[in-house]
Amino acid sequence: MEARHVRGRQGLQWILSGFYYFKLSPFVWMLLSSTFLMVELTLQILPVLGIFAFLLISPVLVAGVMVGCQSLDQGKRLQLEHLFVGFRKNTAPLITVGGFNLIALVLIVGIFMLMGGDALIDMLVYGKRFGENELMGIMDNVLSAWLAALGLSIPLMMAIWFAPLLIIFENLPPAIAIRKSFFACLNNMAPFFVYGITLLILFFLISTATVKLLSLFGAVPPPLILIILYIVILPTIFASIYASYQDIFPSEPPSEETNQNDEDTSSNSEANH
Repeated sequence: MEARHVRGRQGLQWILSGFYYFKLSPFVWMLLSSTFLMVELTLQILPVLGIFAFLLISPVLVAGVMVGCQSLDQGKRLQLEHLFVGFRKNTAPLITVGGFNLIALVLIVGIFMLMGGDALIDMLVYGKRFGENELMGIMDNVLSAWLAALGLSIPLMMAIWFAPLLIIFENLPPAIAIRKSFFACLNNMAPFFVYGITLLILFFLISTATVKLLSLFGAVPPPLILIILYIVILPTIFASIYASYQDIFPSEPPSEETNQNDEDTSSNSEANH
């Protein structure tokens, strides 16, 4: 299965399609997101090993969610059990992708610390203070460290974006899935840019509205706000990943009619699904 190039506007369409999938079964989606969050928080009880463990199994959980999206796409029901499908199929390759992600993130954090990020940690975590002249140099190093970490994190995200889907749906080996994912994203930078910017705007608008709404009920702890946003927004993000996969890796060669449909509005997308 080869990736195809799609237009930039499709990045917005992926989000609209993701919300469409969410509307098909909103309560099950929120239950699934809550379970995903509980698994993450439970593992993080262990200071470092928990984070490592979650990074290892996260592609397994994501692959299960993608199977749930496929079930909705086929007119079937979404079930909580879909979250754990990856533990019954292609588990080792999916964990291999998690291991690749873990090692890459450790290297990125190491580079960040070596370039000056350790000083930022000292200030934020340990309350260490620096002189004014020294602080200016530290801020320059921290900025460089952030830019380096961001520059390395984007290719990493590209490499693992489609990898769980290619493994669970196409039974590809991890190395090939990672390579295909990276070049598929590289060939579709415009729609992913639109996708990312749109998500940032939506998150800002929804978070602002949520804070104002909850403020009517008195003081609300910020972690509670984040959890609510996580549970509500995560299903749309999950489903949009599946929509981007279906768009870039179509099950059949795209015809002229399919390409024309790519330019339609979200209402036509819902009809196609």
